[in-house]
Amino acid sequence: MATLTSCFLRIFAVLQLAACSFPEEPGPLISAPAEVVRRYPVFVGRAHRSYTRQEPMYIQTVLKVNRTLYIGARDDLYRVELDHVSGDEMFYSKKRTWESNKNDIRICRMKGKHEEECRNYIKVLLSHDGGLFVCGTNAFNPLCANYTRDTLELVGEPISGMARCPYDPKHANVALFAEGSLFTGTVTDFLAIDAVIYRSLGESPALRTIKHDSKWFREPYFVSAVEWGPHIYFFFREMAMEFNYLEKVMVSRVARVCKGDLGGSQRVLERQWTSFLKARLNCSIPGDSHFYFNLLQSTSPIIRMQGRDVILGVFSTPSNSIPGSAVCAFDMQQLARVFEGRFKEQKSPESIWTPVPDELVPKPRPGGCAVQGSRFSSSNTLPDEVLNFIKTHPLMDEAVPLLGHRPWIVKTMVRYQLNTMVVDTEAGPHRNRTVVFLGSTRGTVLKFLITPSPENPYSNTNTFLEELEGYNPERCGDDSVQARQPLSLTLDKPSHTLLLAFHSCVVRVPVARCQLHSRCMKNCIASRDPYCGWTRGSTCSLLRPGTRLPFVQDVEYGNTTHLGDCDGLLHESFMDEPESLVTLNLLVVAAVSAFSTGAALSGLAVCWIMGQKHRHRSHSNTPSSSSQRKSEKERCMMGQSRSGSVMSVSRHSGTDRPRSQGETLFVMPNGWVKAGDLDPGLLPTPEQTPLQQKRGLRLSDSGSSWDQSQTFLSSVGTQCPPPPSTLFLSSKLLQGSGRRHEEAIETCIDRQRYVSLSKYRDQGIRPGTLLRKSAGEYNYPMTPQDSPDRRRVVSAPSTQIEYSGEPLRWTHEGYIFSSHGIPPTGHHYTPASQHPAGLTRSVLHGSRGLIDLADFSHLLGKGGSDRTPTGQ
Repeated sequence: MATLTSCFLRIFAVLQLAACSFPEEPGPLISAPAEVVRRYPVFVGRAHRSYTRQEPMYIQTVLKVNRTLYIGARDDLYRVELDHVSGDEMFYSKKRTWESNKNDIRICRMKGKHEEECRNYIKVLLSHDGGLFVCGTNAFNPLCANYTRDTLELVGEPISGMARCPYDPKHANVALFAEGSLFTGTVTDFLAIDAVIYRSLGESPALRTIKHDSKWFREPYFVSAVEWGPHIYFFFREMAMEFNYLEKVMVSRVARVCKGDLGGSQRVLERQWTSFLKARLNCSIPGDSHFYFNLLQSTSPIIRMQGRDVILGVFSTPSNSIPGSAVCAFDMQQLARVFEGRFKEQKSPESIWTPVPDELVPKPRPGGCAVQGSRFSSSNTLPDEVLNFIKTHPLMDEAVPLLGHRPWIVKTMVRYQLNTMVVDTEAGPHRNRTVVFLGSTRGTVLKFLITPSPENPYSNTNTFLEELEGYNPERCGDDSVQARQPLSLTLDKPSHTLLLAFHSCVVRVPVARCQLHSRCMKNCIASRDPYCGWTRGSTCSLLRPGTRLPFVQDVEYGNTTHLGDCDGLLHESFMDEPESLVTLNLLVVAAVSAFSTGAALSGLAVCWIMGQKHRHRSHSNTPSSSSQRKSEKERCMMGQSRSGSVMSVSRHSGTDRPRSQGETLFVMPNGWVKAGDLDPGLLPTPEQTPLQQKRGLRLSDSGSSWDQSQTFLSSVGTQCPPPPSTLFLSSKLLQGSGRRHEEAIETCIDRQRYVSLSKYRDQGIRPGTLLRKSAGEYNYPMTPQDSPDRRRVVSAPSTQIEYSGEPLRWTHEGYIFSSHGIPPTGHHYTPASQHPAGLTRSVLHGSRGLIDLADFSHLLGKGGSDRTPTGQ
């Protein structure tokens, strides 16, 4: 019992620590039930209820102009009146079908595209000169046309959509009109490898970015474009080229061009932008190592907040990273100052990017707009030095800082990501509240209240007000992950609704659901929703801007301590569904519980097993059969004599026999034991093998010529008593005065025998000349002690005997060997039976002269089986 109590106390302590170390993001104050959302109006491309649509719409873009919503889809353009809503569905009032002709479809299919791709997807939908400017992919042959707003009639002839509209419907693009010109960000070719920011359709000349230059663009994904001051700002994300030491890294950018840019001179940047600059957008959580949200998903229009022009952006992490999204705000003044800072450059393809010193920047400053009345009143009059610099240095060194140095909203505990947004800066009855609506990849809508921080006027705090389901699978017809991702989020202030566009439908959702708290004042106040208030009629009502009705509302704190209890707030959140992440506290509890349970069970199992073994040993009195077999094996190995000596056995003539102590091993002149008498048990170990001194030839001091020499056995001494010993051969270097030397040295010492080999010289060598590096005589004792149980074997020399001159040759009467030990070709060998028992005296050819060989047949002729009675 005490053990269980201790385990539970430890689990409780770990839970408290986890709650402190891993704070969870607060959930929404309100979560609307799904059945409430399913009653909201939906547009599915029908003109009336009896109309049956055969295929999905594949919506690409939407545009709200006053009280009319224009929807660009595949092959169709719709006009929907927002004030005419019939129950739970919206119907279109006008529809214009714009299909690709058969020839364009045939060419598209010949290029390898699918039938669904070879359609006309409307990608550009803008309001221009009282009408609509529309561009479509047109079966990978983009076209643009003008239509009237009311009747959707075609105005004029279609024009080419190249560099104004993408070829592929999956590619992103942005477009806007400013000062009569169309500014677009898209791709200009069929393969989508030429990204461009393009200006056209105005009085100013058409301009574009440099083609196929990774310093300007590298696989960009355009998100939005806004007009501010004398510039057009393009927001996009692309592969970063300044991080060339890493793999592909996607970063968010903002680029700008001057609206009055006229291009460069005829030598440099002709019909290309001379004011193109770009900088990185920094949306990160500060710390020792910043955590970046690198993927820009959506931006808001430029809004006015606290006397500043601010633009908000939704950022997310890559798909292979920790899932998370953030909303960051950027001050347009700070953003513009970044483009006045230092440039960044890469001096060589292998070097890193570094800032350019100010003294190396030419004058006038590159990237600026030409000012009327100045020395360079037009961009095409700029010096070539300035144009070349801006051509190779479009990237700024400093990143655009986020307002308040922290994201306004962060969501990292959910599997979905935020990808669309809309901001209401005039929320509430007094129009003094800021509410941000965010669309997620699951089709939900998140509502946040942004409150300025009292400590820092440039930072804000957020309150997660509500989470609701925006996608209606029953009405939209598809419930796949791709179908749930919203395309855009539009705010309709007059009706206090949101227009949430998906590929297959458009859902109209109210900005607040005040009726859920109509019977409880405490819930209405605690919701902290700026759109809701408790009115005099004892109900929670939607408060319209400028209302004169008395109401009760506490958006700042939601204080309800003075109110009585009623039905609790609705806290059912979509985060509790199976697709959401498991909370960290639950993971910690599960891990600790599993560890404690496993440890307890393991301890009990070990105790039971040890107890069983102990009882088994106590009842067992007889030795095991394996122990008996082991004892018998040891006795067999020790033998009957139990003397402790080890008997070596060698294989000879197919039988194994022990070698007696009296047998003698004969060592050949090359240092090896005679074949047939080698005992494997007597092989030397590396520790027993003496190091042999390397032998070689050296020149004499007199400088006389060398002659060939060879060592032979000359004679044999008298026999010594036959002790149990081993016969060794030694060599002795002899010096003479030109005569042949033959010497046999026989030494008889008690229990030791030595045989010396004499080295011979030719008669032409003078006395005192050394033939080898080694001198003197090497005597190898057979055994250092008088013990019959000890044996010592000397291994073969580590190096072979070296000879100078030609190898030893024999006449046809004997053997002829080369230096490699291989009989030379062209010689006849006499069978061994035709030769005498001893070695034959032969004549050496060349300058060697004649050398006699001593007869050692009585030593070499004895085999392992022919032995003397004394054991020799």
